[in-house]
Amino acid sequence: MLERYVKKILSARVYDVASVTPLSLLPGLSQRLGGKVLAKREDLQPVFSFKLRGSYNRMAGLDEEARARGVVTASAGNHAQGVALAARSLGVRAHIVMGKNTPSIKISAVRNLGAHIILHGDTYNDAAEHARELESRQALTYVHPFDDPDVIAGQGTIGMELLNQHTRPLDAVFVPVGGGGLIAGIAAYVKYLRPDVKVIGVEAEGSACLRAALDAGKRVVLPYESLDLFADGVSVAQVGEETFKIAKRHVDDVITVNTDEICAAIKDIYDDARCIAEPAGALSVAGLKKYRQLGQRFGTAIAILSGANVNFDRLRHISERAELGEQRERILGVTIPEKPGSFRQFCKALGKRNVTEFNYRFAGGKDAHIYVGVQTSAASDGAELVQSLRSQGYAVEDMTDNETAKLHVRHMVGGRTHDACPELLYRFEFPERPGALSRFLNGLEGRWNITLFHYRNHGAAWGRVLVGFEGVAADRDLLGKKLAAIGYRYWEETSNPAYHMFLK
Repeated sequence: MLERYVKKILSARVYDVASVTPLSLLPGLSQRLGGKVLAKREDLQPVFSFKLRGSYNRMAGLDEEARARGVVTASAGNHAQGVALAARSLGVRAHIVMGKNTPSIKISAVRNLGAHIILHGDTYNDAAEHARELESRQALTYVHPFDDPDVIAGQGTIGMELLNQHTRPLDAVFVPVGGGGLIAGIAAYVKYLRPDVKVIGVEAEGSACLRAALDAGKRVVLPYESLDLFADGVSVAQVGEETFKIAKRHVDDVITVNTDEICAAIKDIYDDARCIAEPAGALSVAGLKKYRQLGQRFGTAIAILSGANVNFDRLRHISERAELGEQRERILGVTIPEKPGSFRQFCKALGKRNVTEFNYRFAGGKDAHIYVGVQTSAASDGAELVQSLRSQGYAVEDMTDNETAKLHVRHMVGGRTHDACPELLYRFEFPERPGALSRFLNGLEGRWNITLFHYRNHGAAWGRVLVGFEGVAADRDLLGKKLAAIGYRYWEETSNPAYHMFLK
C-alpha cells in the first residue's frame, strides 16, 4: 500500500497552484520544551491552508468530459476554498454546498474565487447530503475533503517536502486530524522512507474520531451532539475508510487536546512566528506540547501548521482562554465573610500572586461569593494555591475547567434571580444565522417564562447561549422534549456551582 501511495505522491500535480512551504523554527517553544520544534508553514499557501493540495490533485486528474460537467463538494471552510481555487485554475465549474449558518467571511472568500455557493441546512451532514444529491442529479464529480486516494496523495506532498527540507535526524511529526486525509498522506510517505520517524496525530477532544476508531478496532461514528465546534476545521464525526486503512497501520499514536490547550498553542505560534493560526491549524503544536508534558522527549519534532483561516472576532475568545490552556491562570469561586476588611484579608491570603480578574457584587448576606482569576506559574502552583486557601478556612470551588463559568458567568456576576422564582438553567449552542432566536422561542410555544438570557458571539458558526427557565424539577421532562424538537445542542447547568454561587 505505501509504495503505491509514494508513487502517487511523487507524481501528484499540486505545484501548478500550491507552494513549497518553509520549515520555521519556533525558538521560544523549543527552549521551553527542551527540543528543536519546527513548524511546517501550510498557512502560507494561497488559500492559507494545505487543503488546496488534495483538491487540485483530485481535479487535475479528471478527463475533459468530467471537467465540462463540473464538480461539487460540501464544506464551510478550507476545503471549500481549495476546491474553488483549483476549479478556477483548471477552468472547471465548482458548486460548494455550505450550511446556512456559515459565517459571511467564509462565504465571501469562496465566492470571490468564482465558485457557485449553495446554502443548505444547519450542519455539515445536511450540506454533504445535499451535495451528494446534486452529484447524482447533475452528473457532477464529488470532490471528497479527505477520503479519496488522489486527495490523500496531494496532502502527502507535505511529507515529501519536509523530508527533503530536513535531512538531519528527526524524531516525530505531529499532524492535525479531522477525517484523516492529511495524516494518511504524510504517514504513507514518511513511514515508507523513514520508518524510524514517529507520526503522531492530534485531535480535538470533542471530535476525536480517529482515536475512537483505533480504540474500537474499526471506524465509529461520533454522536453529533458531542462534536467539537471550536476547532471547526477538524470537526468530523467519522474518520475516512481509506484514511483509516493507512492510519491504523502507520500512525504511531494519537493525542487529544482541549479548547484551552489549543488556544495556548495559538498564542505560542504567534509569539514565535507572528502567525495567527486557526484552532485546527494549531492542533499539532498543542499535541506536541502535551506529548512533552506526558514525559516524552524528542530531539527534533515537526508540527504541521495546517491553516490560518480564523475569523478576527474569535481572537477575543482565544486570548481569554490561552492563559488557562497554559495553566498560567486559575479561575476560582471563593466564599469570604461579607464584612469590611474581608477582601483585604483575602488578598493577603493569596500572597504575591497577581490577581487577573475579580468579580463581586454586594448581596446583603452573611457570606459573599467572589469570582477571581489568579496568575499561577504551573499546574502544581495552582493546586497549591487552592490547598493553601482551603487551609486558611476559605471555601474554594476550582472553576478552571467549568465551561459555563468561563463562557458566561464571569460576564454576569451580580445578577440574581428572585428567591421565590424556581429556575432551570441550560447552556446552548445556537446557529449563527438570522431567525435562530425566533426558532428557539417559537419552539417553546410560549409555555416557559425565560428568567435569564446571556449570549456571546465568538466569530464562529455557533453562538454560546445561557438560558434560565422558570420551572421546577417536575417540569424538566416536558422542557427537554421541547428543546429536543428545536434541535439545538444543549446541556443542563442547574446544578453547576458557578450558577449557585453567582447567579441564583
